Amino acid sequence: MGIIDAAFDSIGGVLSDQWKDIVTAAPFDEHTIVAPGIRKDSQNGRGANYGAEDILSNGSIIFVPENTAAFVFSQSGIEQVITQPGGFEYRNGEATVFDEQDRREKGIGKILLGQAADRIGFSGMSSEEKRVAFVNLREIRGLKFGTRGPLAYNDLFYGTDLEVYSYGSFAVQVMNPEAFVQNFVPANVTSYSLDDPQARTQLLSEFLQSFISAVNSLSAEYRISQLPSQANSIASRISTEEGNAGTWPERFGLRLTSVAIENIEFSEESRELIRQFSEKKMGVRAYEDASQQAANIAAQQMIAEGVRNNGLGDGGGMLFGMNLASVLNPQNATFAGASTAPTEPQTENAKTSSLDNQIETLKKLKELLDAGILSQDEFDAKKREILGL
Repeated sequence: MGIIDAAFDSIGGVLSDQWKDIVTAAPFDEHTIVAPGIRKDSQNGRGANYGAEDILSNGSIIFVPENTAAFVFSQSGIEQVITQPGGFEYRNGEATVFDEQDRREKGIGKILLGQAADRIGFSGMSSEEKRVAFVNLREIRGLKFGTRGPLAYNDLFYGTDLEVYSYGSFAVQVMNPEAFVQNFVPANVTSYSLDDPQARTQLLSEFLQSFISAVNSLSAEYRISQLPSQANSIASRISTEEGNAGTWPERFGLRLTSVAIENIEFSEESRELIRQFSEKKMGVRAYEDASQQAANIAAQQMIAEGVRNNGLGDGGGMLFGMNLASVLNPQNATFAGASTAPTEPQTENAKTSSLDNQIETLKKLKELLDAGILSQDEFDAKKREILGL
């Protein structure tokens, strides 16, 4: 009884599988990397192709979308890879009475009876098994990452190791679909998405290892606040690394295309170190400004004291000293704007500026002379000194 049932199953299966198939890709979402081929079985109420899902007849059409690669799988693995977009006629399936070439070579009777006889030995099943899957060759973006623990970064500005957390996303692209299917996608899988945590775990772990290494290699050149602007450099360093994500092209036929750093956060300890550093730096700057101002005042007072002690009298000496100090450089007691080091010949503008300073100083001395604070001899002596006579 079992053999008779197998015979009827074989005949029914052969007849239902004679139809040619039209195979298209299932819809891709943003992170789908492998989508199954789906068979079109009806159109506007017409069509009744309800044969086996894993049987492809000769003359069937496989439609390959742009930026995808179609894979035909048999029991032994990859049978054929189609990378050109468009409609592809499949010729390595089961013979069908609806294919002109098969009818001419085998005849209708041999096709039907031969297939039915073969199936009886397998309890009505076909020994052929063909499936179609499509690999996404587009860039797959928005794969989120985040450092699970603090990342030590030796910031050149602060001169110390800071602990930071980094968040962002990266993008990948299949560059060798055959290597990707053979080495990354699990066996006998025709649907695969990087939204699946199990699918993404290996990529994410290796990416983070490479990311940490790439970031630390930049610490000698960039402050930590500059890292987001160095995303392209980080991606390049990851891609050229000898381990982890740098090996993806050879191992998986997959390459890292971009890295986007969305945020960098300091740990609480590092944030406190930066706060203390900023407070101390502001305190030191305020102290330096106050010290410089006090030093200038002290220098001016010393200049005035020196003029007073050189015979100009208490009141007049102090008045003359303070006026003279206002036009002197408190660092070296030279006239402001004048240079104490030998210089190259002055330009016309420089000469005019020097002459203006001399005239201004002589005017101040003349005011002291008219006020009776300086004697004519003292005025003449200072005049000769200023004019270099």
